[in-house]
Amino acid sequence: MKPLFGTDGIRGEAGKFPLDAPTVSAIGYSLASHLSRTTGPPEIVIGRDTRESGDWIENALIDGATRAGGKCLSAGVITTPGVAFLTRKLGADAGVVISASHNPYQDNGIKIFAPSGEKMDSVESVIEADIFAGVSPDHPSSETKPPAPEQEHELQQQYLAFLSQQIAEGLNLQGLKIVVDCANGASSALAPVLFNHLGAQTVAINASPDGRNINLNCGSLHIDSLRERVVKEKADLGVAFDGDADRSLFVDEKGNYVDGDATLWVLANYLKAHGRLKDDTVVATVMSNIGLEIAFRAVGIKLVRTDVGDKYVLDELLRRNASLGGEQSGHIILPGLSLAGDGMITALSLLRALRESEKSLGQMTTGFQTYPQILVNVRVREKRSFTDLVGVQAAVAEVDDLLANKGRLLLRYSGTEPLARVMIEGENQHQIESYAEKIAAAIKQEIGA
Repeated sequence: MKPLFGTDGIRGEAGKFPLDAPTVSAIGYSLASHLSRTTGPPEIVIGRDTRESGDWIENALIDGATRAGGKCLSAGVITTPGVAFLTRKLGADAGVVISASHNPYQDNGIKIFAPSGEKMDSVESVIEADIFAGVSPDHPSSETKPPAPEQEHELQQQYLAFLSQQIAEGLNLQGLKIVVDCANGASSALAPVLFNHLGAQTVAINASPDGRNINLNCGSLHIDSLRERVVKEKADLGVAFDGDADRSLFVDEKGNYVDGDATLWVLANYLKAHGRLKDDTVVATVMSNIGLEIAFRAVGIKLVRTDVGDKYVLDELLRRNASLGGEQSGHIILPGLSLAGDGMITALSLLRALRESEKSLGQMTTGFQTYPQILVNVRVREKRSFTDLVGVQAAVAEVDDLLANKGRLLLRYSGTEPLARVMIEGENQHQIESYAEKIAAAIKQEIGA
């Protein structure tokens, strides 16, 4: 039976299992039931993004949780890290986010946070077992009250106060012009207010959600419109959030794209200069470009890699007690500030580095060069360990020697398709293409479909 929870909670098409109303109600019921066994009647903070399905999914979740004795506090439309913050601040027993992040509006999802602000993996298996066993409220309740707008506003203001008064303490953005792409998502009513409050001249785009336009040709997945607007407005920089604003990507004053790797480069150098980069170590994933590793090596910073997923980055950050980690996609974690990746915290941290250095974003990214990359997919008839394939190992060894310390080879299988993926980064595009084809040919010869 396929698991309900992936590395980022439940995600799927709204209205279909497991995101149909009865199942969502059962999820709420299971969550509150299990929390109550250790805490008594649990308090649960709930927030959602701007998808049209968010309202009824939230109501179904509240219905189930309430029938199990839970008390639900709705923060309304708020970012994923906003819910993580409120869960921690209010000492709630859990936080629930209703969002499908960067997915189109037809999808939605459910993420559960522990009081620490970390994702609550421990309860997910219990909820799964309950759902597949058919555990649910006897029937929907007609007594569930809709969330109060006053309560939603109050909780949203607490999150904004945290960002402006604690994270941005002493940060003055007067004189800066910033273009903010809100992806028609959860940051739409928050990010422009935050940056304006700090003194910036803020140009907000894609900040008019209608329930169906979240992530639609905008936000962190579609950066070109932001690049064009930054140049047109002669702005100092641009920032793009995804639908739930747990990540952010940037554009410099010349319209150049600044991804998560470049953001890590800027923040790592800033923290190191201030003696706050613990053990001179940054945690990233296997997808971060080899150019970042080479640039870090040149300034005495060690890059530690994990599997893809912010969960794995956070686990490694906590294990090492490190101070900075993230993904190329713009999901950055600064554990000293929050255990949840927060696009607005990332933006504020980057802006602080720029203001204190008195440099532009373009100047701050100097020293990091993205190396060319090639990805080749090979259809296979079976997924044997690559170490058991003699011809593949010979080709890999030859390519590794050719790349030396100025390139990187990553060989893995797709988790969902019968494909072997050959990814190579290096200094010369033509060379790495030939290297990738050499390994792909070896794979085809031994296990090709």
